[in-house]
Amino acid sequence: VIPPPVIHIERYSEDSISFSLKMTTNIKVSGYVVNIYWTFDTHRQEKRTLIIEGEKSIQKVTNLTAHTPYEISAWAKTELGDSPLSFAHVVTSGTRPASPSLKAKAINQTAVECSWTGPRNVVYGIFYATSFLELYRSPHNATTTSHNITVLVQRDEQYLFLV
Repeated sequence: VIPPPVIHIERYSEDSISFSLKMTTNIKVSGYVVNIYWTFDTHRQEKRTLIIEGEKSIQKVTNLTAHTPYEISAWAKTELGDSPLSFAHVVTSGTRPASPSLKAKAINQTAVECSWTGPRNVVYGIFYATSFLELYRSPHNATTTSHNITVLVQRDEQYLFLV
């Protein structure tokens, strides 16, 4: 039986998490697959996937959001097959940034100018869709470090926007 890997949170800050991965077995490990999940504005679950080569590993994940719960799941790729999943949970330190205040204005039939307020020197994600279900499951999206963006949409549709 292949055991799941051990995920140990080494340290965390406002914008990063460092963790180690190891196996408690003599089975040869060729690497790990790690998924990091978090929820965006209670509407959209985000995920970042890391493919890690080798047996032992310390990883640092950066560009995270302060005071946000993250779930780390991992499995090992071994000579006998894939291991079961293991999980770790951590909440980054600091104060979560305030939600931006979004304004969306149609420029013409196929373009919408989105602008918002919020801190400088951060990355903003803009999500938009024609229904709440689509906004949750598979929205259109764009990222920017500025406080406005023009997005192209289909004519004769109503859209929901999140930033």
